[in-house]
Amino acid sequence: MDRLEMMRTFIAAADAGSFSAAADRVRLTNKGVSKYVAALEEALGVRLFNRSTRKLSLTEAGHHYLEGARGAVEAVEVLEASLKADQHAIRGRLKIAVSNTFGELHMGDIARVFCELHPEVTIDLHHSDRYVDLVEEGFDLAVRIGELLDSSMIAKKVGLTEMWAVASPAFIEKHGPFRTPDDLQNVPAIRDANLRAGAFWPFFVDGRMRRIAINSQITVNSARTCVRLAIDGVGIAHEPTFVVAPMVADGRLVRLVPEHPSLSLDINIIFPDDRHLPTKTRKMIDHIAAEIAARGDWSDASYGRVRTVNRTPVDGSISLSLPSS
Repeated sequence: MDRLEMMRTFIAAADAGSFSAAADRVRLTNKGVSKYVAALEEALGVRLFNRSTRKLSLTEAGHHYLEGARGAVEAVEVLEASLKADQHAIRGRLKIAVSNTFGELHMGDIARVFCELHPEVTIDLHHSDRYVDLVEEGFDLAVRIGELLDSSMIAKKVGLTEMWAVASPAFIEKHGPFRTPDDLQNVPAIRDANLRAGAFWPFFVDGRMRRIAINSQITVNSARTCVRLAIDGVGIAHEPTFVVAPMVADGRLVRLVPEHPSLSLDINIIFPDDRHLPTKTRKMIDHIAAEIAARGDWSDASYGRVRTVNRTPVDGSISLSLPSS
């Protein structure tokens, strides 16, 4: 039997003066109250009540135990009420994992706005391009892009990004024109080591996926460095639209072979079992989803305008992953 319920039943019997009166208070039968009290006495090794056919009275040990039991039960009830209040309050710490590039470009602003809306919340943003175990490392949620590796987590899709091959206008003038993905094979490229595609970039040609071998003189595990090198004319980069769309919109980069799209990648929020998810975590999930929707799908010159989109991926049959941290 649950010790706390035994104590509650004992207190009710002591206050009511009889098992039958206590039964109404704790919603048990008379026999159930007697059973709980007897079990408590057995566990303690003392008699708590003197019993007769007409009277129920506390023993000396019972008087002593009643005072402590009442305080213990009240302390537990206060603690439980406090936990329930915290569960429903929008306050406390949120620990969030996100990949370096998406975190640096977008999550800082998203977190700032959330803190402005909810000043009692503190946010610990963890930028990393390694896989993060949410449960083992104590994270409340993660923003992950591309293939999901952990099926034990709950995933909520909140956006979509596409992979674009891009180069500077000067690079295109020197090495172009680029009419098909095959034209990308024999020119300098900058490989992002964080992408699992490796030295082969996927493109749809005639409705089928083809993996195009690239000539990468420089490999770097940073999308922002890849993009900066592409702007400087070092080579072609292959990066998600949430990174390169602003540069395409302002003319620093040009999207290559747009008639042959590459992959579409889901943007997901990952979190543990949602049966007892705190309100602050639910609010943050909804906030991230709204902020990403407001940024659009990063796929054209409308990048940055506040709008909601509902796009269909080019083809979900082949997947490519960005860092899933």
